[in-house]
Amino acid sequence: MFSGSLVAIATPMGTDGQLDFAGWERLIDFHLQGGTAGVVVGGTTGESPSLSDAELKELTIRACRQAAGRLQVIAGAGTSCTATTVDKVRWLSQLPIDGLLIVTPAYNRPTQEGLYRHFAAASAAARVPVIAYNVPSRTAVDMQPATVSRLAQLPRVVAVKEAVASMDRVREIVALAPENFVVLSGDDATAREAVLNGARGVISVTANVAPGAMAAVIAAATRGDAAEAQKLDAPLAALHQALFCESNPIAVKWALARMGLMAPGIRLPLTPLSPQFHTVVEQALRQAGVWR
Repeated sequence: MFSGSLVAIATPMGTDGQLDFAGWERLIDFHLQGGTAGVVVGGTTGESPSLSDAELKELTIRACRQAAGRLQVIAGAGTSCTATTVDKVRWLSQLPIDGLLIVTPAYNRPTQEGLYRHFAAASAAARVPVIAYNVPSRTAVDMQPATVSRLAQLPRVVAVKEAVASMDRVREIVALAPENFVVLSGDDATAREAVLNGARGVISVTANVAPGAMAAVIAAATRGDAAEAQKLDAPLAALHQALFCESNPIAVKWALARMGLMAPGIRLPLTPLSPQFHTVVEQALRQAGVWR
């Protein structure tokens, strides 16, 4: 269903904060040409908390139209309120998307049972496949493998994006879930190892600026060629780190603007990349061979 290198795509904005649709078109083309398997619209890297429903809908419609089936389009639908998430799932399901990404509720810190009921309600409202997203570093709640295994029994929940950078975690989910359930890495620095340990791909930040390189790394790992995957991943190591020198997507949006792919805008409360990190990100881009 979902596999390979998918990108948590940044949302282009002008310095006035308005959406940059010309940049959006360039980014989608960049991924079509770079071998990206799918784009996640309105995820964390897409500044989901700062997007209105109308903006998310417009971005998603434009991505579907431009992709025209050549790559998968997944829309971010998660909020910290179950009722709001269900409503969002319903109207997004009416669009020609391939799936929904639903993050665990942030801030209110539900129990494992609460997480299960939240996703069960959202998936019951969905008309497309659902990817559950676990990212405790942002949400302050960690969805345990046993809960993921329960969710995997629901007909619409087909995958999890797991951002806990632990191979023990990946192996445990793979062991507990049904054979056809998909584990996707949510951590670029360990995505190669995650695939070698049973994950089927990554939803990547690094792929925003290095789509071809990330696709090649994941393809090698999927083939089980650990040596080749490591060789291909080595030039990206600094980039995996540099793109998180400040809160994502600050650095990746600066990098994309520097590469001429979009305008340099970002919405408060996020701020532009601090000057002391400019050289760090530039050097990582050069080391990865994606900018000179």
